Order: sequence, then structure tokens, then C-alpha cells
Amino acid sequence: MPNPAMADQEPELIVTVKDKVCILRFNRPHIKNCFSREMMTEISLALEEAASDPDILILVMTGTGDYFTSGMQLQDTRAGQSSMTSMDTETDVEQKLSNAIHSIRNTFHRFVLSLIDFPKPLIAVVNGHAVGIGVTMLGLCDIVYASDKATFQTPFVKLGLAPEGCSTYTFPQIMGPGKAAEMIFFGKKVDAAQACQSRLVTDVFPDTCPDQVWSQIYEWAQLPPSTLTSAKGMLKTTKKDILCKVNTMECDHLVERIQDGEFFAAMMKFFSQKSKL
Repeated sequence: MPNPAMADQEPELIVTVKDKVCILRFNRPHIKNCFSREMMTEISLALEEAASDPDILILVMTGTGDYFTSGMQLQDTRAGQSSMTSMDTETDVEQKLSNAIHSIRNTFHRFVLSLIDFPKPLIAVVNGHAVGIGVTMLGLCDIVYASDKATFQTPFVKLGLAPEGCSTYTFPQIMGPGKAAEMIFFGKKVDAAQACQSRLVTDVFPDTCPDQVWSQIYEWAQLPPSTLTSAKGMLKTTKKDILCKVNTMECDHLVERIQDGEFFAAMMKFFSQKSKL
């Protein structure tokens, strides 16, 4: 029989379509809208479906609550370990770890590729704090609006992880090598105004008054569809091959990092600190 509690539970990704605008709303506010592998796959599918839907002209990503997204659910990186049993042989252990690691790699690769390949205007309305992939994915959006309460941080090195989301290419292109290094190497946290000054964010809106942003998006959705998608195609085509290569390179490095001792040490420290909160 179905679980009544599950029946009342809201979906983790809310997809709505109205007046040619598709909104993907990350809906895990109780855990800062972090992405599980399942949720990343769901977002990829939604992007792929919206790409071919003639009733959708603009796609917008946003979040519920105080976070846009806090990035990848780090517990997923330990999935291979959690599936081990005392009956496993050394070969079983190695295989389970390998399967889990490559599942993470493939999920990331598809997620980023779905952003690179999206043929229509792609807008992020960053409603709150963004961390990790929640920041790097912004470099693949056409327009980024951010609440004045939003912050942006990419703590890859601190967590023993590799940069992703094509940030090793897009960040230096967008904000210059120095600002990119501050974020990617050292995980510098910036607010919405600083992110806008660095061109990662297009414009900042008052958190108490987002209506102007949304009304502008719905107005743009009335533009001639073929002309609009053609304009995006001309703007993005020259960089698409580069982005695809960078995505593959970053995902391969992510696999290397996850198998490295520095990553395991960082994860032990991270989960130890969380348990004390």
C-alpha cells in the first residue's frame, strides 16, 4: 500500500509551464535545496524535454526558501561504501566503489551537458545562497538575476573536489583570471553585488520585490520564437565544442579527486563538523 506521508510530500523539483515560460523550482528547502543524483537526473530530463517542447520558449531555474541550491548532496559520494556488506570480497568492494564513482561522474556529465545543449534562453533567478554546482552552472546560463540576499561560494579545494560545471573555462572568461582563481582555488564567498560587479550575475533585485524580474521574463516570452532561438544559437554555437570538452575533462578530474585520500580526509572533517552542529 502507498505510504500516506509520501503521498502528501511535494516533489523535489517543481516544473510549471505558463505563457511559454517553463520554471524549474528546486524544492528541498529543508536541506538547502542540495542536489541528489536523482534530482540532477530529473533536472537533466526536464531540460531535455523543454528543449523540444514547442510551447516553451524560455526556461527559468530558481529555488524555494533561503537557498538557490547548496550544491551536490555530499552523502552521495559515499554511496558505494554504504552498499558494502561484511560478505563482500575485495573485488566486490572495488566494484561497488567504482560503480558509485562512475555513476556520480555520469550524472554530473549529463547534467552539465543538458545546460550546454539547451537551445532556448536559459535564465537563473537566484533566490538565495548558491554553493558549488549552484554557482558554476550560472556560467552556462544566458542571464542570471540574483536576490540582494544571495551569496556565491565554490569550496571545491576545501572539500577535496575538482571544479565542475565548466567553471574552469567560463569563470575566467566571465570575471577574469584573478577573480576566478579567488573563487575556484580558495572558495572566496561573494555577495550579490560583488557577483554582479564580476559579471557572474546580470542584475540584482530586492529580495522583497522580485516581481519586476518575473514580469520582464514573461514579456520576453512573447517575442518571435524562431528568431529568439536563432539568436541564441548564433551567440553560443562557437563555444559549444569547447564547453563539451571542458565538461568531459572536469568530470574525469572529479573521478580522480573522489578516489584520492585528500577527498576522504576532507569528507571525514566535513561530516564530523556537521555532527557537532
